[in-house]
Amino acid sequence: MKLWKKAGALVLALALTLALASCGQQETQTQETEETPAAHYNVAALKGPTAMGLVKLMHDAEEKSGQMLDSSEPYEGEVGNLYTFTLAASADEVSPKLMQGELDIACVPANLAAVLYQKTGGEIVTLGINTLGVLYIVENGNAVTSMADLAGKTIVASGKGSTPEYALRYLLRENGVDPDGGVVIDWKSEHSECVSALATGAATIAMLPQPFVTVAQSKLQDLRVALDLTEEWDALDNGSALLTGVVVARKDVVEENPAAIDAFLADYAQSVEWVNANTADAAALIGDYGIVDAAVAEKALPACNIVCITGAEMKEKLSGYLQVLFEEDPSSVGAQAGDDAGLPGDDFYYGA
Repeated sequence: MKLWKKAGALVLALALTLALASCGQQETQTQETEETPAAHYNVAALKGPTAMGLVKLMHDAEEKSGQMLDSSEPYEGEVGNLYTFTLAASADEVSPKLMQGELDIACVPANLAAVLYQKTGGEIVTLGINTLGVLYIVENGNAVTSMADLAGKTIVASGKGSTPEYALRYLLRENGVDPDGGVVIDWKSEHSECVSALATGAATIAMLPQPFVTVAQSKLQDLRVALDLTEEWDALDNGSALLTGVVVARKDVVEENPAAIDAFLADYAQSVEWVNANTADAAALIGDYGIVDAAVAEKALPACNIVCITGAEMKEKLSGYLQVLFEEDPSSVGAQAGDDAGLPGDDFYYGA
């Protein structure tokens, strides 16, 4: 896990500075400070689309902390929340730190949020959806134009036993293709193996997420996106959405300062809006933070479906998605077969 140590040191020093300064405040000023919703949060995200929407917020938080400490005069700007960011290669690095209290907020796969909710007895809250579907069917050829066209074909894919498998099986079945007997799914351990299979000609069809679609297309000029699985899911009009990532927080953190959590979501939404509107600049930041190569990020960003969906809309999309996963495999959402209470309760959805 990569910790942005500079930002952490700045925040600690800043906290000490503010604490010392507060000793001389008058009572009325102290009361006003106590009513301010600002907080300091340790935030983690996975390298890939779930972290891309955060980069403007990461940059601004680091810049603001630096300005506050470098100034020879008292900082006169609006402070608001302070953040220390951590980037991780896998969810396995994030989950234990979140449950142990070392992290306050984390961007994780959508189904993992439900698993963590179950494991902690409801101590994890989902704040919003940050990434819709990023899965695509790509092909070296022109035989596939619909999900039904995959019947009898071989698809190389990775993610067996996780969301990509459940999503693919569900979409195949809903389009009249038996995922067990009507198609061959050749499971690989990593997305890069799928790209290699396409590059060597060992496969012509693959299911890949962004930004690996862009990586593959950079190596294979004739590789085309045959199907956007997010669009295929939406076409079912089942009241849910194909999701990749959500942002969660510990329940005690949310209950301690809901106004600061609302401020975080506002900061996050502004970052997402900026990233989607400024592809080149966002890609440069993504590269600077080592999330994805900047050139790949610039090409992939428009297809990464980065969002910030909260409240009732978040609950509608996420609950429907988790229901689909539960029906495919209860363990995918931390439940067991026959468990009527296998899905998270209303307290799982913040602001809904």
